[in-house]
Amino acid sequence: MAETKRQPTERIILGIDPGTNVMGYGVLRILGNKPEMMALGVIDMRKMSDTYLKLGKIFERVIGIIDEYHPDEMAIEAPFYSKNVQSLIKLGRAQGVAIAAAIHRDICIHEYAPLKIKMAITGQGQASKEQVAGMLQRLLHISKDDMPKFMDATDALGAAYCHFLQLSAPVTDATHYGSWADFAKRNPKKVRS
Repeated sequence: MAETKRQPTERIILGIDPGTNVMGYGVLRILGNKPEMMALGVIDMRKMSDTYLKLGKIFERVIGIIDEYHPDEMAIEAPFYSKNVQSLIKLGRAQGVAIAAAIHRDICIHEYAPLKIKMAITGQGQASKEQVAGMLQRLLHISKDDMPKFMDATDALGAAYCHFLQLSAPVTDATHYGSWADFAKRNPKKVRS
């Protein structure tokens, strides 16, 4: 497949929500400072029983997605704390294989905690998957028909969107104040009585 010529301000971000039964992916194209969804889906491994074959499928599919969309970066959701150590180990393996696929294709990787992704999308760290999906649908103008059955896909798109927000956040070395009183105390000459 011939690679199309990109505009200089174009950036593509692949988002991944790791999983060993269903792994979500979402692809965002950023043109200037405007994001749009390119792809949204899942890698479904529920019918596979062999753990190592699942990991192989994750590697092959992530490589395939990378080769199809040519992302500049990958944003991946970090495993969250779980009381079930075996589930956490499986999730970590799935994440590691997706990261290995990105490394194999020289893609820069960024990892985000689920709390940070939810906060970036909804403004609330304890938001539900449904709230994240609904907000992404509105932000990216995704039609109801294009919304996926599995929310793993919208979680992955959320990771990509969170990374987009991190890229577009202005970097400043300005002093931050906790309140108006804090500002007044630290800048007495700028405040009039």
